[in-house]
Order: sequence, then structure tokens, then C-alpha cells
Amino acid sequence: MAGKPLSIGLILFCQVSAMTLWFSATAAATALVADGTLSGQQAGLLTGAVQLGFVAGTLLSALTGMADRFDPRRLFAASAIGGAAANALLLVTGFDGAVTVVLRFVTGMTLAGVYPVGMKMAAGWTQKGMGLMIGVLVGALTLGSSLPHLFNAVVGLDWRTTIVISSLCAASAAGAILFSGLGPHLRRAARFRLSEARQAVLRKPVLLANAGYLGHMWELYAMWAWIGVFLEWALAQAASPLAAKSGLVTFAVIAVGAIGCVVAGMLADRFGRTTVTMAAMAISGACALLIGLTPALGAFAVIAVALIWGVSVIADSAQFSASVAELSEPELVGTMLTLQTCMGFLLTFLIIQAMPLIVAASGWSHAFATLAIGPWLGVLAMWRLRRLPEAKRLAHGRR
Repeated sequence: MAGKPLSIGLILFCQVSAMTLWFSATAAATALVADGTLSGQQAGLLTGAVQLGFVAGTLLSALTGMADRFDPRRLFAASAIGGAAANALLLVTGFDGAVTVVLRFVTGMTLAGVYPVGMKMAAGWTQKGMGLMIGVLVGALTLGSSLPHLFNAVVGLDWRTTIVISSLCAASAAGAILFSGLGPHLRRAARFRLSEARQAVLRKPVLLANAGYLGHMWELYAMWAWIGVFLEWALAQAASPLAAKSGLVTFAVIAVGAIGCVVAGMLADRFGRTTVTMAAMAISGACALLIGLTPALGAFAVIAVALIWGVSVIADSAQFSASVAELSEPELVGTMLTLQTCMGFLLTFLIIQAMPLIVAASGWSHAFATLAIGPWLGVLAMWRLRRLPEAKRLAHGRR
């Protein structure tokens, strides 16, 4: 099996390649909405289906302890190939039927064996630099999340091409992950008892770390889902010619978050998890509160605040996963990370669906301000975690 550098490289490649299954429908549906083939409501239903499928998959994984009982490489490979098959079937069904919604739900379920399992595998290769390791992983996924906006703005790929490419990427990930090695810090559970997992997740330090994560997730995916629509409105309000290029601006705003993930990972390993997460959430919360007011100040203000938000809104994401990994027993890390992502993505589904109602009630000038609630409650949770003696387990005592 591969050594550490090659294994880490394989995990990064396979994680991003397999997660293109999540992004594929976003890119394809956007193109179909633009040409009138698909309604915005139908596109939203497809996005919601993959999220709910992911929640169902992570819940099933957590209840059975799959992420800690089996060889993570085989679980990852089986999940990726299953997702590739479900995604490829869209070429037969198209995008406008009930079967399509079911396929997107199944795709979401398979990704529950990819995202948290990949994080566990990455964490198994390090202890001292866990924040940076998972930060690089999340940064790569952030860059992948931004690519559909770039493709739609510049290339305009046919939706069938998008589906074929993403299915091939996932299939290649299923094969390549089997050649990676397992890190020395990765542990598999000799047995799994749901009661032990329940007790672990209810421990106060883990509860607070997850509360901080939920505050972060309240904001993150709603921002990613709606920032493109907002920028188109805001740049038009600012009478900027960039309104016609809002897709490129949206790509930049999301993609720049990859830098935030890596930098935050280095800072968290050096200065502490709670320090970095609180700072990132304070900044992103302030951006959420203020960005709706920026069109009156011109396009430069809109883009500047959006870019700062793009960096800060995702910068702390990996540090919540690293915190839970450090606060959990080694043989339960996979289950704890799976439960964390399950709760987070269920919350994102609810707030993403609520955003159109919020926009209708308050307009874009104030709609994003509601997202500031999450990160500021997250700051409070991480501040309380910082004061606990168990916080010394974070970042080797740097809290």
C-alpha cells in the first residue's frame, strides 16, 4: 500500500472526484433552468433530495457504526461506485421526473460513505497537524464546489457531458482509493454499541463542538446556495457592468474559501481550534449582517465584502471536524464525524428552503442578516468549550 504522502494525495483526489456527484446536478440543473427546460422549483427539489439522502445515509451509518467497523477504503469505494451508477442513470431518466428525485436521494445516501469516511482517513495520518490536514481536504472540496459556477459562466457544458464526467470521476475515485494506505492513528472498533456512541455524542465537550458546527452550517450552505442570486441583484443595484458576469464573481467568492481553509488549518494547529473558529465566525457573521447594505456603496464594496465572507464562512469548517476527532475516542471517530455531518446537513436543508420566504418578506437588503444568528451562537458555544478542561485535548493543548 502507498506511504503517507501518496496516501494523502490519493485521499484528496478521491474525495474531490467522488464529491463531484453532489455538484453535478447543480451544474446540470442550472443550465436546464437557464434554457427553460427545468423550473427553479424543480431544481430546488433536486438539490433538496441529495441533501436529505445524505442526511439519511449518515444517520444509517451512525446507527450501525459502519464508518468505524469496516475498512474505510472499501466502504468509500463501494459508496463511490454506487453513487456513480445512480448519477449515470440520469442520462436515461432525464431531469424532469419523480425517478430523478429518487436517484438524487440515492446519490446523497452514497455520499455518506464518502465525505465523513474521507475525513476519518485523513485524520488517521496525523495528530499534530490535524487542523491543517482536514483544512486542506475541505479546501479542496470548496474549490470543487465553486467549479460549476465557473463552467456555467465560461464553458457552458451540455448537461449530459456534466453527468458523464462526474460519474467517471466518482468511478475512478472508487478504484484509486483502494491503493491508499491507512494512517497509524486510524482505529477500527472491535465491536460497536449504539449506547456507547450515544454517550460519546452527549458528552459536554462534544456537544459544544457540534453546537459550534451547527452555528457554522446555519450560515454556510445557505450563503453558497444563494450568493449567486444575491450578487446578480446587488451588482445590478450598484449599476455595475459586472452584473452580466455575476457567475464569475460567484465562482471567485466560493473558490477563495479554499485559501481560508488552509490558512485557518495552519493557524488553528498553532494558536488553537476555539480561537480560530470564534474569529472566523465573528467575521462571517458580520459580513452576513452587512452585505445587504453594500449596493448603496458601489460594486467594489459588494465584491469586497462578498470575498471576505467567502474566505471566512468556510475557513472554520474543518476545525469543527478536527475538534470532534480530538475530543472523541479513537475507535468512534468515524461515527462521531458522521453524526456531526448528519446534523449539519439536515439544518442546511431547512435554512436553504427557508431563504426564498425570507427574501420575499424582507428583500435582499436584509435577508442575509438572518444568517448571522448561526455563527454568533457558534461563537458562544466555542467560547464555552474553551473554558472546559477537556479543551486541552484540542490542538495539543492550544484549545
